Amino acid sequence: MSGHSKWAGIKHKKALVDAKRGKVFTKFIREIMMAAKLGGDDPENNPRLRLAIERAKNFNMPAENIKRAIAKGTGKEESVTLEQVVYEGYGPAGIAIMVEGLTDNRQRTSSQIRHIFTKYNGNLGQSGCVGWLFERKGILRIERKEIEEELLFSLILEAGAEDLKTENDEYEIIAKSEDLEKIKKILEEKGIKISEVSLTMLPKSTVKLEGKDAENVLKLMDSLEEDEDVQNVYGNFDIADEVIEAVTTR
Repeated sequence: MSGHSKWAGIKHKKALVDAKRGKVFTKFIREIMMAAKLGGDDPENNPRLRLAIERAKNFNMPAENIKRAIAKGTGKEESVTLEQVVYEGYGPAGIAIMVEGLTDNRQRTSSQIRHIFTKYNGNLGQSGCVGWLFERKGILRIERKEIEEELLFSLILEAGAEDLKTENDEYEIIAKSEDLEKIKKILEEKGIKISEVSLTMLPKSTVKLEGKDAENVLKLMDSLEEDEDVQNVYGNFDIADEVIEAVTTR
């Protein structure tokens, strides 16, 4: 799992850089619109909207953009009609990949996703073909300078977290999706700054990859992430940290 976590961490840091150019704001706007459409415009009574707003704010998205996205989602402002889409398929060496998207043109998005899979020696599968290999989990990231590891571990264990992983400069807390908000509040009450809060799909098991297969998988994942209709991409790969670092930071 370490390789998968390393990839997720690098993608988060890359998104921070992209946010300075406004590159990731479209994805945040779409998620806020969909969350507001499905659950209403009150973040206190809409957990998905609350999380989407918090993530957007963490990337310094202007408050006016957030307000307009909510208005569009609830129909108070005219906008395109978005629908949620999920694609499942296989990458090099048969690794499982899940793609979550929001689109105003399902046919266009399907064509784009299929093309990307094919380009990097993967193939799009039928709905449900790999979904059973993943579990919905909550993730919190905290910079290591914020708190000692032993103290953090005792705090989150009591709050119901499932695991704590330590990278060079940050902690990754893994929790059941329903416990995410509770753990977040406990940490905030202790004055601990959280750098990222998200819901993700974690693989139940991973496939170790090396060489060209590893490189093609990372390029496939990166290309899917770059598509404007794609919100999230998940894979069950395990690739050495140095390979991930080399490929994703080029």
